[in-house]
Amino acid sequence: MLKIKNISAKNFMSVGNNIQAVNFDDCQLTLVLGHNLDMGGDGSRNGTGKTTIINALSYALYGEALTNIRRDNLINKTNGKGMITTVEFEIEGIAYRIERGRRPNVLRLFIDGNDAYDQEQQGDSRETQKEIEKIIGFPHNMFKHLIALNTYTEPFLGMKNNDQRDMIEQLLGITELSEKAEVLKERMKVARDSLKEEEFRIQAVKTSNKNIEKNINEIKSRSKAWVANNTNKINDLGNSIVKLEHINIEEEVTNHNIIDDLSKQQTKLNTLVADQTRLSNSINRSKKKLETLESNLIKAKEGVCPACGQDTAHLETHEAYTLELHNDIVNEETYLTDLQKQSNEVVAKIDTIGDLPESPDTEYANLTDALQHKHNLETMVVQLEEKAQEENPYTDQIKSLRETGIQDINFDTMNELTYLQEHQDFLYKLLTSKDSFIRRKIIDQNIAYLNHRLAYYLEKLGLPHDVKFANDLGVDITEYGRNLDFDNLSRGERNRLILGLSWAFRDIYESLNRPMNLMCVDELIDSGMDTMGVENALSVLKKMYREQGKNIMLISHREELVGRVNNVLTVVKEGGFTAYNTDTEYIDA
Repeated sequence: MLKIKNISAKNFMSVGNNIQAVNFDDCQLTLVLGHNLDMGGDGSRNGTGKTTIINALSYALYGEALTNIRRDNLINKTNGKGMITTVEFEIEGIAYRIERGRRPNVLRLFIDGNDAYDQEQQGDSRETQKEIEKIIGFPHNMFKHLIALNTYTEPFLGMKNNDQRDMIEQLLGITELSEKAEVLKERMKVARDSLKEEEFRIQAVKTSNKNIEKNINEIKSRSKAWVANNTNKINDLGNSIVKLEHINIEEEVTNHNIIDDLSKQQTKLNTLVADQTRLSNSINRSKKKLETLESNLIKAKEGVCPACGQDTAHLETHEAYTLELHNDIVNEETYLTDLQKQSNEVVAKIDTIGDLPESPDTEYANLTDALQHKHNLETMVVQLEEKAQEENPYTDQIKSLRETGIQDINFDTMNELTYLQEHQDFLYKLLTSKDSFIRRKIIDQNIAYLNHRLAYYLEKLGLPHDVKFANDLGVDITEYGRNLDFDNLSRGERNRLILGLSWAFRDIYESLNRPMNLMCVDELIDSGMDTMGVENALSVLKKMYREQGKNIMLISHREELVGRVNNVLTVVKEGGFTAYNTDTEYIDA
């Protein structure tokens, strides 16, 4: 239940610096009468500040008056500052208090005594106002038709069709569908953005995968070229090894060693043969010399000079000469013997060497080339083994790119978001389309009750016209089968219809949401209403406060109503300021 407990005001409109408060907590029908003592005598009923009560309540709750009054003009003109209004109310056991004022600007919301916004101690906050209206449950335009009924409020049937439709949708909770649609719209935007992000992500993954595949293909080409090159090298090495292995390199080396040995033996033999020849020549010369010496010795002994062939008698040194020859022969024989000995030793060595075999055939001209062949063969064998064991350097790159670079594209999230978007689109159409079965169901369920309550109140108020809402939310006014417009009605008939509509609207709201304890009727029964109309309206109001426990503030100029109510609130204006005095009389009217 929305239970408005009280309203207080200071420096608000005609209220001065002394705080004025009105209590709404009791269940009663209160007649509000005014006395303007500044007009002389008993005072006038006009300009006392009766409507100020409702304006203060409207400003405290919504930050604006019932009518189009600028906020600064709500400040008491005499004092010019320090305006403050306070309203206390309760909903479902939770106590709320709103303090709102100007010069300085103040807006405070208290929930169960605690400041709801520690960071917003004052000021006119839109967010705070949104929270207040969310708590109350309806906007300002509905406040003027459900709680604060005023002659200056534009009648529902005087509004434009779209404004009428908007208010009916608010009343029936269809606006709540629109609000949910707005929330859903934001979520749809989030879903769309998420879907786009997912599309971009997948596209980025595709592009990345495509680039990586391109790199993989390029690396594959390099890998293929490497394999071909490696294979060619292995084949070349194999062929070269086969060619080199065609030659028995060990035999080749052995043959070259044999040739080398033979060469050495041949050199030695040649040396020995040369020595033998030299010795033979020396022996022959020695023998000839020895023969000459022996011949000379014989001649010398015979007395013949070996030089001239004459008798040696002329030689003074014959004996010396003979002795010299004898010595020469001995020396020569010794020399010859030594030569023969040397010759025998050389012959023995030649015999030891014997006949040398023929040199074996070889592929290479020398041992160095043969050894180079062996080295080349060994090197090629090692290279062939290394090439055979060599791993493709591109294999790991391709594997790494495939395992870490290529990303799997999972469409689950995109499918979920697409399904969510389609589902949200469907829900959005259900919430916003005028042809939606949800909107039609809500209207069908509540229009009948609205028409029932409207017919009830119009009957009680004595209006002979039939007024019904159609399913398209249009309003038909008929009298004895004739279709009428709202402006076809007289002033009193319009007031009856305004009251009946407001009360029917209130019943609809309370049935769909929560009851409300307060209703203000500001001079509506004074304007164009005959005695019967006033009596009928008062009868309905009495029944409301008695049976439904409502607190009803009836603002009127009709003093004859004083005896028909159980409470009178007198609004006195004196010295330019308004004061509220309660004179309670429990009358069984």
